[in-house]
Amino acid sequence: MREGYSILLELSDADPFFDKKKRLLNDMGFDVKEIVHIKSSLDRDSLSTTLNQMLQIARIIHLDEVELYFGQIGGLGFYSPRKEMEAQNFILSLIKSALSHHVRMQTHALQDLRDALINRIHELGTEFKVENKIDINYKCDKEKCLLQWAENNGAKTRLQIAFVEGAGRGAIAMEDMEVGDIAMEIPASITISEDLVYKSDMYQVLEKIDGMSSETMSLLWCMKERHNCNSQFKMYFDTLPENFNTGLSFGVEAIMALDGTLLFEEIMQAKEHLRVQYDELFPALSKDHPDIFPPELYTWEQFLWACELWYSNSMKIMFADGNLKTCLIPVAGFLNHSLHPHIVHYGKIDSTTNSLKFRLSRPCSAGEQCCLSYGNFSGSHLITFYGFLPQGDNPYDVIPLDFEVDQVDTMVECPLSNWTTHMVRGTWLSENQNIFYYGLPSPLLDCLRSARSQMPFTKTLIKENMEVDKEILEDLQSTFNAMMENLSDMDSVDRESSSWDVKLASQFKEMQRRIVSSILTSCSTGIKLVEHELSKCKAEE
Repeated sequence: MREGYSILLELSDADPFFDKKKRLLNDMGFDVKEIVHIKSSLDRDSLSTTLNQMLQIARIIHLDEVELYFGQIGGLGFYSPRKEMEAQNFILSLIKSALSHHVRMQTHALQDLRDALINRIHELGTEFKVENKIDINYKCDKEKCLLQWAENNGAKTRLQIAFVEGAGRGAIAMEDMEVGDIAMEIPASITISEDLVYKSDMYQVLEKIDGMSSETMSLLWCMKERHNCNSQFKMYFDTLPENFNTGLSFGVEAIMALDGTLLFEEIMQAKEHLRVQYDELFPALSKDHPDIFPPELYTWEQFLWACELWYSNSMKIMFADGNLKTCLIPVAGFLNHSLHPHIVHYGKIDSTTNSLKFRLSRPCSAGEQCCLSYGNFSGSHLITFYGFLPQGDNPYDVIPLDFEVDQVDTMVECPLSNWTTHMVRGTWLSENQNIFYYGLPSPLLDCLRSARSQMPFTKTLIKENMEVDKEILEDLQSTFNAMMENLSDMDSVDRESSSWDVKLASQFKEMQRRIVSSILTSCSTGIKLVEHELSKCKAEE
């Protein structure tokens, strides 16, 4: 009988990228159901080896589409800080579960493994810790009243609300908190969801409208309830801003400045969709039911305000009965987004306490802003629906590519050509970069090369492949040169006197220019590498 413990790490069959992840796991010598055996006692080297093995598997299990796409070179994978933290916390949960099942046994090895992992989580948190500047002149009277109301209704929090420079209102830790600590707990009874609509007089009207979603019903309910002086949620509505300043409220100058960018398309499509949705409902509902839908409360401007509220503040929550609902969570809305969040998993009601718990995935020090992740969103999405561009390099700021690759289908099958869409993002060629990828995503180049890796590497074919690579890089260079020309700089914009939306548009264009510039650098460097290799081949002939 084997001494020690066994922990199972399993890739779910339901994972939408099961085949790709299975291939990565197999390439690294793992199975989709990998049992890691842990000796009853571990020296320092064995502990490190075991932990690294578990993390390798966990990282692949937690990869999303973008990370899989950009992580194909050498099978190494790309792991964002958030995903690294997810992998670490996943392993931590497995270790804690193993400890709970071995309460009567000597568990020194598991405890040592847990402690080593927590140390790594601390190191990761320290690396991405951000110093915040609090505006002490901002009085949070309304926010304090909301906190008191929430606590009177059963909420618990170790956070306070303050105005953070560059971020607006945020949640600040009042004390040091560790991995696994609950920073905030909100009872389900004070969440705003579709259940409130079902109890209102407008439900009998809305339920008869074809295609009416629960999210739209909740939005319409809020448009009226925010003006109700006797509302249970008056304290909450009082803390909401008059303007959310998302991309949906961009003025003409900002919109025109974005012409030719992905953000321009996203904002215009979103506003068009919302306008069509509004026109399908109003003024018809106000004419037919003026007592339920007073026309002065259901204007286009107020509809857009409510849309911005729900886009920027709502969360999808799984309730104890198994129903997934889109909700507004009073107080929790002050938790801002970060590329390096403290809280990652927060979308499930605890059936024991009937509350939503915001548990830390990494430590948060007293005075530090406590952040969560809104999701794997690009900068254009965050501006359009949330009204900000995150600080730092966002791994989800990608540029989709649209090109014909029909010729690939007639060639030898390439193991990476089963991607239906292709994309690029900011990239910098490292000294150890494989010459065959030039700092660009391998699925893209492999697709364009038509299964290059299947060909025998004779000197003649290597030369032919290099010539193909040069053509590909030159085509990509031409494409992105044209894109760079469309991204004219905004140096003439007066940042100090510009409106908030023009400033945000300028920041987005600068970010896009950095991405395109880095891709052009990769293409240029790649062309030089290929020309150098071709000259060597010619000299050897």
